[in-house]
Amino acid sequence: MTALVGGGVGRHVRQLAEQLVGRGHRVIVACPDQVAVDFEMERTGAHVVAVELGTSGPREVWAAQRRLRALIRGADVVHAHGIRAGAAAAVAGALLRSRPGLVVTSHNAPPAGAAAAVYGALELVVCQGADLVLTVSADLADRARRRGARATAMAVVPSSTAAPASDRDRARARVALHRELGLDEEVPLVLFAGRLAAQKRVDAVVRAHHTLPVGASAPRPVLVVAGDGPLERTLRALAAEGPGEVRFLGHRDDIPELLAGADVVVSSAVWEGQPLVLQEALAAGAPVVATEVGGTAALLGDAGLLVRGDGDHTQVAASVATAVSGLLADPAARAAMTERARARAARLPTTEDAVAAVLQAYRSVAGGRGPRR
Repeated sequence: MTALVGGGVGRHVRQLAEQLVGRGHRVIVACPDQVAVDFEMERTGAHVVAVELGTSGPREVWAAQRRLRALIRGADVVHAHGIRAGAAAAVAGALLRSRPGLVVTSHNAPPAGAAAAVYGALELVVCQGADLVLTVSADLADRARRRGARATAMAVVPSSTAAPASDRDRARARVALHRELGLDEEVPLVLFAGRLAAQKRVDAVVRAHHTLPVGASAPRPVLVVAGDGPLERTLRALAAEGPGEVRFLGHRDDIPELLAGADVVVSSAVWEGQPLVLQEALAAGAPVVATEVGGTAALLGDAGLLVRGDGDHTQVAASVATAVSGLLADPAARAAMTERARARAARLPTTEDAVAAVLQAYRSVAGGRGPRR
């Protein structure tokens, strides 16, 4: 079950539902209508039930709780994704005389500002009500234990669309991307791919691009931004301040190909767990510059160039600019990073690993009964 979720969480829920159904398990996905539509949950083969979690009106909250109690009553295990969904499941289960085991996956760090207090309260409900809290990074596991979680384990969140790219594949992808953009092939391409939201700190990528040093005879790099989100208008205005060209591509369904065609891929996120786009970048052999936050370092290993992510946006932008310009000026370093990226990608968890991990989690909270078949 989920509340309203973004790309990475929604894709993970869909992946698990599809795989579990394929293995003969009875799966019910309880989520808002928008999530069901955005991620085509019906196509997983699971039974999809509309539950509008996250609404603020008392009548809507009560209706969601009644529906959840009815669903939970017939389940062997409940798996909630996200703190809001986890808290709703914990409350619904607590009102039953006998409830199934509850697993909650914590996918994100606490938000900043006024929302932090609400998040903290929901987090307490989750940590004290769940039988097992799965987390996408070690820092979230530490936080859950401090908040009273009785058991924690690492979630396994692999990309289902990562596509290994040979040198020939990368060359073809680079040519295709330059042609799409109408650029000479000598122009270096720096790529950001992801949601244009505050967590991704895309403004730091744009500011870094503005300050990239340019040699007298070298063409100026172009920053390619693939994705959409609430900050798109603000980022377009910032990009227009220049110098340096920024191309906004909007939502794309060919992210692995774009990653393969980039000279450098950049992530300047405030926090990440097991970012799917960086898993896909590794598979594509892309040199990566990323902020060292959350689980990013554990994911990349020695295959990415990490910069500090705990400064303000100006400081982060300066660090990103230094790292990107260094890579663009050193083809040998980029080639070495490509080989390390491929080697790292080959060691990342697979979909099979993710399914094995959740089934083990379910068995641990269901007294060894496992999900109903």
